[in-house]
Amino acid sequence: MDHYIGIDVGTGSARACIINSAGDIVGEGSENIDRQDPEHGFHEQSTTNIWQSVCISVKDALKENNTDPGSIRGIGFDATCSLAVFHYETDEPVSVTYPDFKSEQNVILWLDQRPIEETMQINNTADPDLLRYVGSKMSPEMEICKVLWLKNHMPQEMFDKCSFYDLADALVHIAAGTEDKSFQIADRKSGSMPVGIDGSVKGWKENFLRAIGLGDLAQDGYKRIGGVNKSGEYRSAGELAGHLCEKAASDLGLPPGIPIGSGVIDAYAGWIGTVGAKVDLGPGHMIPDVPGNDEAQALTRLAAVAGTSTCHLALSPDQIFVDRIWGPFHDVVLPGYCITEGGQTATGELLRHVVENHPAYGQAKYSMGPGESIYDYLDGHLKDMMRGQNAPFISYLARHFSFYGDLYGNRSPVADPSMAGSVIGLTSDNSVDSLAIYYYATLEFIALQTKHIVETMSQAGHRLKSIFMSGSQCKNEILVALIASACNRPVVIPKYVDSAVCHGSAMMGAKAASATEDGRGEKLWDIMNRMSKPGRSVMPTQDARQKSLLEAKYRIFLEQCNTQQKYRKSIDEVVNNWA
Repeated sequence: MDHYIGIDVGTGSARACIINSAGDIVGEGSENIDRQDPEHGFHEQSTTNIWQSVCISVKDALKENNTDPGSIRGIGFDATCSLAVFHYETDEPVSVTYPDFKSEQNVILWLDQRPIEETMQINNTADPDLLRYVGSKMSPEMEICKVLWLKNHMPQEMFDKCSFYDLADALVHIAAGTEDKSFQIADRKSGSMPVGIDGSVKGWKENFLRAIGLGDLAQDGYKRIGGVNKSGEYRSAGELAGHLCEKAASDLGLPPGIPIGSGVIDAYAGWIGTVGAKVDLGPGHMIPDVPGNDEAQALTRLAAVAGTSTCHLALSPDQIFVDRIWGPFHDVVLPGYCITEGGQTATGELLRHVVENHPAYGQAKYSMGPGESIYDYLDGHLKDMMRGQNAPFISYLARHFSFYGDLYGNRSPVADPSMAGSVIGLTSDNSVDSLAIYYYATLEFIALQTKHIVETMSQAGHRLKSIFMSGSQCKNEILVALIASACNRPVVIPKYVDSAVCHGSAMMGAKAASATEDGRGEKLWDIMNRMSKPGRSVMPTQDARQKSLLEAKYRIFLEQCNTQQKYRKSIDEVVNNWA
């Protein structure tokens, strides 16, 4: 039987899954990735360490069911939207660690917040027409902001030798071992590098680079960022990008020559592994007169790919510009379609931070049962509290407690990296009951912010009738129900809830394996339709009382957001007048 490998490089680990021709996962492997945090807000990794983790995860996946390496027909890669830096002439990794730039770390992680000033500079000087493609404001998460930070802090002679890759493209480059530099960031249209999608043949506008202080990257035909794109075309997800080279094949324990698909950021692989789930949601949640899992139905499905952060992806046949939402990006996942990307900078990470930093965390850990996670324990504790207080639903327990949780800044739809957190209803209670309420309020914040993103996209013209959600957070029944009820849309969970991103990458491997002489091959949606499995749905609450309470909490959520900006502006005006 033919098999395909999907490789997902996330924030904390590299994962591999092997699927058969029917889309069944037959083997999985995972290996942690080292991360260095040299300063607050600085987060770095090493492509050498990442590749080692990739190799271990692939070998473990092959071993799980003794899959014959000779049966692997295609490989797909996805990775976080992180910036990887190499020496242009030698392909050796180049350190990104300030101030001496002598470490082994050559990756600035997506969540790294070091380029705040550079981001402000870009937003103040860049072409407004170009910035429309990032919701009118770039984010410090984006790679071009990190490139400018390196320009401003790295020795000039060192910076002049750097070439810059999107991490997914760097992995494809390592795997293919090609001298072709076309996998670099000039060839991307993902949320990590949303520039060059305005119809320009080169992919980058020279006047944009000069305006922001990176005009030297335009020299020698843009060679350090991928070169001139003479065709004006870009590879969509999984389109043939190369073949596995001898060295990488030896590292992975695979035969050389296996087709490799064009890589994408992890959220987009999650879209591929999520929105194809087969669930009949009935009238009102689908496009009338269109078959149930037709490609057109994808236009009504918002993909919420939840992990450390959460990305919200919506497909459209035409350009839909949404203020402070990234995109539209052309042909990223499906040729002929645009994709728009909203997102929450921290969801899984936010939950971890809130729970582990509460005074009662240690007491809750001590009370957990065998094999029980802290979140399972808190879910049970909330249900016990609800019964003990004769509350009609869990939301009632936190009716006077509102947590606004942008502790890591706001990606969208506020697009303000200076956003922080706030609490209404804080008391001196340090008990496990208090921890449970704080935990629930964090879940509520995640759901209400999802509503904020969904409403912003919908008001701009997206027809979002359902939310297809994947990631470990889908196991949290309280969160999923909150998202469905707050957004008033059914939430669909795919079969491979924990492996949707990896499963999507494996389907990109199948796409690469299907490549014909023209490089196209089988349509990715047809592969998704064939290999995706039935999922399950969670419907919004029908309890009018809970609906009205969530609506009231949403109004408070918006006021907390707007008031924080108002107060910050008021203080900044005072401080700025000191001069």
